[in-house]
Amino acid sequence: MQTDNHLKVLDGWRGLSIVLVLVAHLVPLGEKTVALFARPFNSIAPAYFAIDPPAWRINDAIGMLGMVVFFNLSGFLITSFLLRERATVAAFLIRRLCRILPLAWLYLAVVLAFTDATIAQWAANWFFYANLPPTHLVPLTDHFWSLCVEMQFYVGVAILFSVSRKYGLFALLFLCVFFTLFRVYHVVAVSSVTYFRIDEILAGCVLALIFHGRFGQAGEWALHKIRAVPQWSLLLVLIASCFHQAGWLNYLRPYLAAALIGATLLTPQTRLAKGLQVRVLIYLAAVSYALYVVHIGLTGTWLGSGEYPEKHLKRPLLLVVLFVLAHCSTYYYEQRWIAFGKRLSERIERKRAVSPQ
Repeated sequence: MQTDNHLKVLDGWRGLSIVLVLVAHLVPLGEKTVALFARPFNSIAPAYFAIDPPAWRINDAIGMLGMVVFFNLSGFLITSFLLRERATVAAFLIRRLCRILPLAWLYLAVVLAFTDATIAQWAANWFFYANLPPTHLVPLTDHFWSLCVEMQFYVGVAILFSVSRKYGLFALLFLCVFFTLFRVYHVVAVSSVTYFRIDEILAGCVLALIFHGRFGQAGEWALHKIRAVPQWSLLLVLIASCFHQAGWLNYLRPYLAAALIGATLLTPQTRLAKGLQVRVLIYLAAVSYALYVVHIGLTGTWLGSGEYPEKHLKRPLLLVVLFVLAHCSTYYYEQRWIAFGKRLSERIERKRAVSPQ
């Protein structure tokens, strides 16, 4: 996992995921845009192939694709960290909290101060349970549902790891299947509620267990099958699974994403994997967290004000401001907290390594 190619592929996926999320939230690809392409197509296509513009929620599908990749990566990286020889729950939580909280809390402090948020909304957003019913998200923190899912997962996996150590991580496979079946039972193709979405993170956890050889011969067989998967075909199926018209394929979305990410990790010399290793995606991966946290907040300023098409004409300026803020946040604010968390966690791991068993 420490080879440059592997790390670049993961960074490439992360960079691509934030691009998809930004497009989903900031680029208008709704009914009017689809209609431009639908009219000429419907004039020549058979009736049963006709495109109904209101039914094709392009922005929703693009956002879903970005998030399933992001969640899979998160599960993969978290599980890989916990599989390390000296990994401890304390070190894991310190690193995660130092990565997530400083910018998230700063953003919430600024945004909620300018809203009519209630005490309940402040608490739910600050402690990352605002996505659970009854939801307490406000317009400029709607996107924090994903951070809520992440933070709740961190707490859950930390408890699991502390109780049963690395062997307990095998339970993640059963939990992944359970939550997918739970979605099937309740007929929920997509949701921002944790128990209807967490299988996208857990699928990445399972991929990490397979990738690091924790399933023995069964894992070797799975790796062989993943390596042989036609990557471009799998990508097309994954994209299709992000549209509500795909029906039952929506329930396979977490596993399709995990298989595709795994395939590019195992064969980093393929065209798709090499395409993920370009510098621009690696840079986007570096600033992706700041981009994600801040971008919705900017839509609540003058940069996002006005009716269609006025507000969309301001998008280039909004993007410039967004990237400047994200760059400054990443390299002059977040890095200090990340480095602090790393030093503190390494100190804990060293103490554990020298302490008597």
